[in-house]
Amino acid sequence: MLGLALPPLLPERHLATFVLFALTATVTVGVSLLMGYAGQVSLGQAAFYAIGAYAAGLLAVHGVPSLLGLLLAPVIAAVAAVLLGAPLLRLRGHHLAFATLAVQLILLSLLAQADWAGGAIGLQGIPRLTILGYELREDLGYAYAASLVLALAVLIARNVIVSRAGRALRAAATSETAAAASGVPIGRYRLAVFALSAAMAGLAGGVYAYYLGYLSPGSFPVLLSIEFVVMAVVGGLGTITGPVAGAAVVIVLVQVLNTLATRPGMPGYAPAVLSYAVYAVVLILCVLYLPKGLVPALRRATRATAPDRRQS
Repeated sequence: MLGLALPPLLPERHLATFVLFALTATVTVGVSLLMGYAGQVSLGQAAFYAIGAYAAGLLAVHGVPSLLGLLLAPVIAAVAAVLLGAPLLRLRGHHLAFATLAVQLILLSLLAQADWAGGAIGLQGIPRLTILGYELREDLGYAYAASLVLALAVLIARNVIVSRAGRALRAAATSETAAAASGVPIGRYRLAVFALSAAMAGLAGGVYAYYLGYLSPGSFPVLLSIEFVVMAVVGGLGTITGPVAGAAVVIVLVQVLNTLATRPGMPGYAPAVLSYAVYAVVLILCVLYLPKGLVPALRRATRATAPDRRQS
């Protein structure tokens, strides 16, 4: 609800940042679900973000109604995740992380060579998103659309966590051997969560494509996948609001440092260097002082001060 109430209150110049924040947070919710509950590390989540974006963009360019393209984007991303996840999820730990990273690198290489996807130049002329005959042209409309996408991702993640499958995933993340001995179909559940996280990324990618109207392989660098992981860790893995908080903290820091880096007298490479520095410094500080993330730390602090409030 807060996400829907916030866009009208923001200045026009901040609406674009809010749209990108909501889309990034949507992908990060899926990453937190995958890492925090299924115990699987993915360094290639931006690949499914790109698949959803290109799927929606290509469908729209070829005459498919944009709303239908947006609905198909998460489906296509989820199908790709199932096809890729069936062999990849046999891997564990850093082997899986490197395999997902390789998937993104291969995808970016294919997109750069594919003329039907615009090649290295990019896919241009993507129409705006049209919902029930109303075409979204202003940033405010996309801010609402991105907020709805984020709210949907949070709602789905919350329902999954409290379900029987969610409890089984938590048990598997704690002890895979014990969960398997209890009859939990670990492989099937992990593949389902992998596909669900990809679908969230694909849905966010669809909105991203219609919002920008242009896509290129450079829009989905490897650093983007690392950003998603950092945001999930900073906010708190295994939580629902953690990814949203982590995305907000990191994006605000990046925007502040970018503003400082573009001031007169700063070297041209300052924005890129400071952006990389944000992820490195924030991740190090989080691991050292907030190992479970920001949201769990705030919850512990709130519980610790609650008795003092009752006494006062």
